[in-house]
Amino acid sequence: METVFFSFKNHLLILLLFSVLLLILTIHPLEAESEDAAIISRFQQYLQINTAQPTPQYQQSADFLISQAKSIGLEFQSIEFAQNKPLVLLKWPGSDPTLPSVLLNSHTDVVPVEVHKWAHHPFGAHVDSDGNIFARGSQDMKCVGMQYLEAIRRLKSSGFHPLRSVYLSFVPDEEIGSRDGAKKFADSDIFNSMNVGIVLDEGLASPSENYRTFYAERNPWWLVIKATGPPGHGAKLYDNSAMENLLKSVESVRRFRASQFDLVKAGEVFSVNMVFLKAGTPSPTGFVMNLQPSEAEAGFDIRVPPTADPESLERQFAEEWAPASRNMTFQFKEKASIHDKLGRPMLTKTDSSNPWWSLLEEAVRKANGKLSKPEIFPASTDARYFRERGLPAVGFSPMANTPILLHDHNEFLNQDEYLKGINVYESIIKAYASYVEDKSTGSSRDEL
Repeated sequence: METVFFSFKNHLLILLLFSVLLLILTIHPLEAESEDAAIISRFQQYLQINTAQPTPQYQQSADFLISQAKSIGLEFQSIEFAQNKPLVLLKWPGSDPTLPSVLLNSHTDVVPVEVHKWAHHPFGAHVDSDGNIFARGSQDMKCVGMQYLEAIRRLKSSGFHPLRSVYLSFVPDEEIGSRDGAKKFADSDIFNSMNVGIVLDEGLASPSENYRTFYAERNPWWLVIKATGPPGHGAKLYDNSAMENLLKSVESVRRFRASQFDLVKAGEVFSVNMVFLKAGTPSPTGFVMNLQPSEAEAGFDIRVPPTADPESLERQFAEEWAPASRNMTFQFKEKASIHDKLGRPMLTKTDSSNPWWSLLEEAVRKANGKLSKPEIFPASTDARYFRERGLPAVGFSPMANTPILLHDHNEFLNQDEYLKGINVYESIIKAYASYVEDKSTGSSRDEL
């Protein structure tokens, strides 16, 4: 009888343990699903704030970001280097404030949209049946800003305490040159007081399974070439007319542009694109057709890699593209420096000599991610203002298996990729915030 009773109790205990285990296995996925839904909801809220140029809703964006900082428990301040253009700066204080800090930068503005060309409203943050979140800024770059916040939210919840202070900057006006955003921020006393040691900024989506990283970028030189010549009747053949001289210049530019296509894969390519052509005398029906213009202009968007020789390039402009012998001149509408304040090419080392790079590589690997070969960013980002100060800065947006849709219609990011990116940033931020410099290496900021 005792044996039967003992056996019954064992069976009852096993049944009870099995029921508890089943309950745990059932509840855990539900909790994870609920957490993911909350994360996606916060991302959607940020995307739904219309911060498109030229009239971005900056104050609404700043209010939202500060509300997130409060919910996580981060220090916060709103700074205006230009009126009505708030820069939100958050801080997670480290236990050793003497160590150089970590800066996670993102911009809050986005480019304009043509609403009628979108399948879903560009500020609706619609999620389709495949889990794709459609919104302007879903790739460029509200995703990154929110991933920073979500990664820190998780780290704080886990009980992690950073050794180094971690700053998050949400800056305005990146899409229109950053003159009232990152540029003024990087030159400010506030920035100097932060003692920044490493900066993370935006990268690009990757259609492959490997994440892309960027250690430099091609800086904008916006060039206007002007030709002058004798005006006169359109029936007469003039030598050295303004239009003839300008067309010769355009042909020189075209040949240079064609030579760059073989260098595209190397990343150190110059890109040259004509963006406007201005000539002729307007009339009520268009242009006066029997009058040769005395002036003609063409504008070019040139992107210069950090390894270029700027003096050699300017000589080419003066001797080939706009020679004075053909009554031609040139001027820059924008001419970004390709060297930092110490006269060095603005690039960040991506080898073992840079501990921040090694930490990033290892952190991405621990998060089950893969990196492609480091690249030069094809355009310009806010990272250039930090590299100009001699700081290491890496462009990185963890979006794998994703078409590149920044500035395009129907920009989207899949919610699963967005969630994976949070895991990656959690790993990177933890590694950066815990880093103790090896004094024996003698490495310094100037070497990075």
